[in-house]
Amino acid sequence: MHAVQAVVSAALPVFGLILVGYFCTRRQWLGPAAMDSLNRFVVYLALPAVLFQSMAQTTWSQLVNPGFLGAFGGGMAATFLLSFVLDRAVRGRLTDASIEGMGAAYPNAGFMGLPLCLVAFGPDSVPAVVVAMLLTATVLFAISIAIIETDQQTSPNVKQTVGKVTRALVRNPLVVSPFAGMALAAAHVSLPQPVLHFTQLLGGAASPCALIAIGMFLAQSAGAAKAPRIAKSVGRLVGLKLIFQPAITAWLAFRVFDLPALWSHSALLLAALPIGTGPFMLAQLYEREAAVASRAILLSTIGSVVTVSLLIAWFSTH
Repeated sequence: MHAVQAVVSAALPVFGLILVGYFCTRRQWLGPAAMDSLNRFVVYLALPAVLFQSMAQTTWSQLVNPGFLGAFGGGMAATFLLSFVLDRAVRGRLTDASIEGMGAAYPNAGFMGLPLCLVAFGPDSVPAVVVAMLLTATVLFAISIAIIETDQQTSPNVKQTVGKVTRALVRNPLVVSPFAGMALAAAHVSLPQPVLHFTQLLGGAASPCALIAIGMFLAQSAGAAKAPRIAKSVGRLVGLKLIFQPAITAWLAFRVFDLPALWSHSALLLAALPIGTGPFMLAQLYEREAAVASRAILLSTIGSVVTVSLLIAWFSTH
């Protein structure tokens, strides 16, 4: 009974908001323009406010956890490499292999991980979410772009590639905002009350808006192509994301690094999240086939209703 209550309390509100966004889009109450605006609001305003405030109130000792880096980062790296090698063997193009590798290893940490961890584990889990977001939004994104840029150029220019990757990261508010908060924390500067209230008000909209935006995106992706080759690629990505990555992360978190419960559970839950929108954005940016990414996001999110709920039930008994 306690496990059921944990699932209802933690998972139901999160997936319920995703369903609201999906339903509103399918009923055409909110159109494509609304989704774009809501997504931009979350990425450029609400989530950065949460990350800035959280990091400004977090000490380096709370944030730096080598075991968590090893467990979550190791699971992400192993998943990326396996997907990269498998797709490279099938299609042979570095660009496609990089996008698919990113798709298999890219959890929806910001839009879905933050609200889910807050409900399941409380505010103490925010540092783990931030580290996971930085690993995906900086390290994984940078590696993927670097591989693609190298593949796109007939004569690879290392300086040009590094510059392009750096500019992309510096312009990303989800990367800049936590580092700005960390800088204040390192300088022992407390946020003034008006600034604190401002970020609380703005950041309070992050979780519901992000989840509704996910639902809207899924509703628009529901009609993605279902060709046999695409179906095979999608199945591989969903399997790697929902089964392989959390399995490797769990082994690292519980057997290799023996993390405290909060960090090990956060690492496992974040690794088990469905695929985020990063691979889809990258496919569109480089004019590659985006149908695989969009359908993998859809199916992994649907599948995560079961896998994430089971994990939360397991957490409640441990």
